[in-house]
Amino acid sequence: MDWSSSLQGLAGGVLIGLSATWLMATLGRIAGISGIIGTLITARPKGDSAWRLTFLLGLISGPIVVMLLGGGLGNVAGAAGEVIGEPAGGVLLMLVAGLLVGLGTGLGSGCTSGHGVCGLSRLSVRSMVATLTFLVAAIVTVFVVRHVIGGGA
Repeated sequence: MDWSSSLQGLAGGVLIGLSATWLMATLGRIAGISGIIGTLITARPKGDSAWRLTFLLGLISGPIVVMLLGGGLGNVAGAAGEVIGEPAGGVLLMLVAGLLVGLGTGLGSGCTSGHGVCGLSRLSVRSMVATLTFLVAAIVTVFVVRHVIGGGA
């Protein structure tokens, strides 16, 4: 077991929990990324955009700061010297997958951050059902891709 990765994961989880708690405590908002982005793009309520943009800039700047401090990005690259690498299934598959995730967040009224982090911590039954649905769908997808279609490692 790689203790360094485990500790980094623990630290990241604590920071996610603290940021979700802080957002709820200060603004009364749930830290659901799909809702934050969706409302920023489509609804644009007056006086509500600043915190949404700040939150998204924090999501983007965090990994950049870690990279600049020499922390790297973990195991997202397939080869030395690459930052992220080529999509495992190709660009078209990634686009289709992204569209399906967007469709799913719309149908599920939220995403893993809103339901899985914030909803579960509030003991929301709707979020428990949504999170179980996310997990089952992910397990079935990995099984089909790896064992039925035969792609992926």
